[in-house]
Amino acid sequence: MYLAVRDIILAIAAIPAIYYLLAIFCITRFYTTSRRQSAISSDFTPPVSCLKPIKGLDVEAYENYASFCRQDYPEYEIVFCVDRDDPALPVIEKLIADFPQNNIRVLFGSGRDAINDKVARLVRLTTEARHDIFVITDGDVRVRPDYLRHVVAPFRDPKLGAATCLYTSTKETTLLEELQSISMISDFFANVLIAWQLDGVKFTFSQSILTTRKNIEGFGGYPVLESRPADDLYIGRFAAAQGLETKLLPYVVQSVADFKSLKDLFYKRLRWATVQRHMRPWGHTGLIFTWGLPWALIAFAIHPTAAVALAYFGGYLAFRFAMAWLIGSWGMRQRGVWKKMALIPVWDAMAFAIWIVSFGQKIIRWRGVNYRLQEGTLVPAAQSPEHSSSH
Repeated sequence: MYLAVRDIILAIAAIPAIYYLLAIFCITRFYTTSRRQSAISSDFTPPVSCLKPIKGLDVEAYENYASFCRQDYPEYEIVFCVDRDDPALPVIEKLIADFPQNNIRVLFGSGRDAINDKVARLVRLTTEARHDIFVITDGDVRVRPDYLRHVVAPFRDPKLGAATCLYTSTKETTLLEELQSISMISDFFANVLIAWQLDGVKFTFSQSILTTRKNIEGFGGYPVLESRPADDLYIGRFAAAQGLETKLLPYVVQSVADFKSLKDLFYKRLRWATVQRHMRPWGHTGLIFTWGLPWALIAFAIHPTAAVALAYFGGYLAFRFAMAWLIGSWGMRQRGVWKKMALIPVWDAMAFAIWIVSFGQKIIRWRGVNYRLQEGTLVPAAQSPEHSSSH
């Protein structure tokens, strides 16, 4: 009886290997397919509105903003929505002075009272944008001069409602920043590319939301999202609901790290996990079969032999390192990925702990206030901050 139970557990512990093989297949297929389809269109350059909902001063904000002023693109505007007393305003004013040739506008305040202040700003930005293709990015995002030519080209297809990009850090100067980077490359983006293959792209990332006025107006506009977290995820979902396509582009943007400690990173990712659990409960639960490290530990605990250690731990490391190399080095063409691979087991242990804790989270903290998630919307809840899932 014991041997039968042991063999069943060993078989279950091998399931993550199937997930890793699927990930490797999806990663390879995404980059081989997308690179064939991603040639820059030199004759499709419609006017574009770059929309920036700003609250607070991001690290290296000037360089982030200025990268949008250096675009090799014929006609585009940059529109900021910011409060008059915001510390980012002097940086924006300096930007306007330094780039007089650019069409830069500033809208003061959203004029709305909403739980999701960023979405309230986007209500005004999308309403007052002069053009019909929107490029929506956070204040911590930095891009290369060819960004607009790359990301706008796919909108030649009238059936395209939205597009988005993967992203990487502007720089990594601490071990914590390297941990965040390898977590995205080896873990989060792998899940994204599996979703791309199995279910299509029905999401966007706030680091680069590319969409159209047609898509936004088609689902009722940003007011629909004013009390929802993870508003960026809905842009692709609503596009699909209207019969429009959403594309994940191979272009990579940069983002400045928005955490200062391991605790900040933990709670940031816990908030992500909590939102995902509420939005996709069965998919979130199914992640139990993707955790190679804890299953390898379980396998070795019930059958502690050299063969089991080599098969489960060796296989786990080989698959995880291969995934990180394929996404980071081959796909995103980032340098020095191999130097961070030793952090993969560290992240996987942390990610597993975050996943476990997320099942006990009923409260998330959004801009200093506690909320409950009810049917995908944020509802104010009176609860102490220590029980929340994010700062």
